[in-house]
Amino acid sequence: MRNKTLFFLLPFLSLTAFSQEEENDSIVNNLSEVVITGQYSAQSVKKSVFQVKVISREDIDRQAGNNLADLLNQTLNINIIPNASTGKSGVQLFGLDAQYFKILVDNIPIINDEGLGNNTDLTQINLDDIEQIEIVEGSMGVEYGANAVSGIINIITKKNSKYKWEITPYIQEETIGNEYNLVDRGRHIQSLKVGHNFNEKWYANAVITTNDFKGFLNDKKGPNHIENDGLRGYEWLPKEQLNVKSLISYNLKNHRFFYKFEFFKETTDRFDSFVDLNEQSQTGTTKPKSADKIFESERFFHHLNLTGKFNFMNYDASFSFQQQKRNVETYNYWIRTGEKFDIKNFEYESRDGFYSKANFSNFLKNETIDFQLGYEISEINGFASNLVGSFEGIGVTFPENIARRLGSYDVYGSTEVKINDKISIRPGIRALFSSQFSTQTALSLSSRFLLKNDYELRAIVGTSPRLPNYEEMYTYLVDVNHNVQGNPELNPEQGVSAFLHLNKTSKLKEGIQLNNKFSAWYIDVKDRIELVIINQTPLEYKYRNIDVYKTIGTSFTTSLNYKNWIANAGVTFAGVSKVLDSGENYNDDFLYGFQVNANLSYKFEKINTVFSAFVKYSGPQYLFVNKQNDANESILVRGKQDGFTWLDATVKKSFFKNNLEVTVGARNIMDIPNINTTAVEGGAHSGPATNILMGYGRSYFMKLLYKLNF
Repeated sequence: MRNKTLFFLLPFLSLTAFSQEEENDSIVNNLSEVVITGQYSAQSVKKSVFQVKVISREDIDRQAGNNLADLLNQTLNINIIPNASTGKSGVQLFGLDAQYFKILVDNIPIINDEGLGNNTDLTQINLDDIEQIEIVEGSMGVEYGANAVSGIINIITKKNSKYKWEITPYIQEETIGNEYNLVDRGRHIQSLKVGHNFNEKWYANAVITTNDFKGFLNDKKGPNHIENDGLRGYEWLPKEQLNVKSLISYNLKNHRFFYKFEFFKETTDRFDSFVDLNEQSQTGTTKPKSADKIFESERFFHHLNLTGKFNFMNYDASFSFQQQKRNVETYNYWIRTGEKFDIKNFEYESRDGFYSKANFSNFLKNETIDFQLGYEISEINGFASNLVGSFEGIGVTFPENIARRLGSYDVYGSTEVKINDKISIRPGIRALFSSQFSTQTALSLSSRFLLKNDYELRAIVGTSPRLPNYEEMYTYLVDVNHNVQGNPELNPEQGVSAFLHLNKTSKLKEGIQLNNKFSAWYIDVKDRIELVIINQTPLEYKYRNIDVYKTIGTSFTTSLNYKNWIANAGVTFAGVSKVLDSGENYNDDFLYGFQVNANLSYKFEKINTVFSAFVKYSGPQYLFVNKQNDANESILVRGKQDGFTWLDATVKKSFFKNNLEVTVGARNIMDIPNINTTAVEGGAHSGPATNILMGYGRSYFMKLLYKLNF
C-alpha cells in the first residue's frame, strides 16, 4: 500500500502551500455527494461520466462570501474580472470568458444585459438560499446548447428543510479597503430567511437581502468635491442591491413540483469627474456643477419545474419567464448646495424572455443502457436606447431606439451505455435552430473508465457553437467621442473542446484520505468574435469574426484530510493562441501563464472554531492585443499582465449549540488594488504600462448569523 501511494504523496509534499482544490475546491471531498448537472437523474459524483466540482454550503459559509464573485475568486482555473467603472464582475473559465460557458440557477440560465446565461454579473448573484454549486468541466453543448464549450456553473438552491420552521437572520459589516463607517463608507449587508414545512408534502421559503456598497474613494474626493482636477467621484462606484426570493414546493412519492420567484434591484451612482466651475464674472465667485447619472437595474425571475417518473420514463420540465430592465436618471448637480436640476428619466435597456427545457429518460428500464431526449426553447426580446440620438451623414440613420428579437429552438438526445462495471460511455447530439442563423449542431462523447488501483479516467470531447449576442450584433454608439458598431452579419463561432481527467482517491493509515486529480484540456474556437479596430484615424471599432482562438492547459490538484486538518493544493499551466482573419498574427504562438491556489483549514473542537486561509497566485500573463500598425492594419501584438497574489482568511466560531455563528476575516490581505499591464488596446505607438483595477485593497469583515430552528 505504501508503494502504491508514494507517487501521489510526493507532489503533495513538494508543494509549499495548501490549496483550495476542486470542490471550491471543497474542504471536504465527499465522493458520495449527489450532483444533478448533466445527469439523467441525481447520482453521486463518482458515478458521473462528467467531471463535476462541488462547492458545498459549508464551503460557502466558511468563506463568508456574499456573492458569487467572492466565492469563486479562489477557485483554480477561474479568473474574476472586476470593472470599477460599472461595478460588475465578469468571470473566465479555462481562459475563456463567460460567453463560452453558462451560469445556471437550478438548470435555468439567468437573463442579463448581454444575453441568457452568459456574461452574468457575478456580484448580482447572492448566496443566501444556495444548497451547493456544481461546476462541470468540458463541453456541455449537447446537454445545455450554445455557448457551453468550456463547461457549466450550476447553482442549486435549497428546496426543503428538516425543521418545521427555519428562521435565519444575519448581518455582515465589511470595510472597503481602509474606508468604513456606519453611514456612508464600507459595505453593509442584512438578510432574513424564513422556511416552513407545512406538512410532509408542502414546503415554502422566502429570503430578503440588502447589500449596500458605499463605493471606494481611494484617491478620489467624493461627489461634493468642487475642484476641476479629475478627483471628483469614486474609483469604485457605489451601488445598492435588493434581492427578494421565494419558493414553494410540493412532493409526492414519484412527482415533485416547485415554483420560484425572484426580484432583484440594483442602483448604481455614477459621478462625473469633470466639474464645471461656472465662474460668475460679476461676483468673482464660482457655482460648480457636474452632470451625473443613476443607473437602476431590475430583474424579475419566474421558474416552474415539474420532475418525476411514470412507469415508463423519468421526466424533468422547466418553464421560465424573465425580465430585466435598466433605467437611467441623468441630471445636473449643484455641488455646493446638493441640488439636482434638469432631471431626465428613461428606459436605457431591457430584455425579456421565455425559456423552457425538458428531458425524458429511462424508457427501457435497463441498467445497462439508457437514453435521453429533450428540447430547449428560448425567445429573447431586446431593446436598447440610443443615448446620443439619431445619426445621419455616415450612410445610415438609426431611430432613437433599437429593438431586436433572438429565438432559438433546440432538440437533443444522448445514450449512456454501461459496457461493464468499469466502463461507461455517453454519445450525444443536438440540433440548434435559430431565428437569426443557419442550423447549428453540437456533438459530444463522454466516457468514464474505472482502472486498477481505484484510478478513475474521464474523457469528454464535444462541440458547442457560440451565437453572437445582442450587443455584438446591434450595438451602435457613434458620436464625437465614440465609434463602436455591432455587426448583424456575424457568423456563429464554432467551438470544440477535449478534456481528460485522471482521479485517484487513497485511504492511508491513521484515517488519512488523499485525493488527487490530473487534468488536461484543449479548446479550439473558430470564427471567434471580437471588437477590433477597423480604422485608426478616426478611431473606429467593429465586431468581427477573427480566424482562430485556441487554449491548452494542464492542472494538478491534491487534497489531504487528517483528523481536524484539511489541506489542498493545486497548480495549472495554460496557453492561448490567437490569429486574425487578416493573416497578421504573432507567429501563431501559444502565450503561457500559470496559477497556484491553496487552502488550509483546522477545527478546534474544544472551542468549536474553524480557522481557514485561502491563497491564489496568478502568474504573469502574456496576452494578444489588437492594435493598428503604421499602415493602418489590424495586427495582434503581445502584451504582458503582471502576476499577483490574493490571500483571504476567516475565523468561524459557533455558540449556543451552533445556533449563533460569528465569522470574522480579511480579504485581499496582500493589499493588491491594481496590477500593471501592457495588454490594452491602442494605437501603433501606445504609451507605457497601464494599471488595471483588481480590487479595493485589504478589507475586513464580520458576519453574525443566528439559526432559529424548531
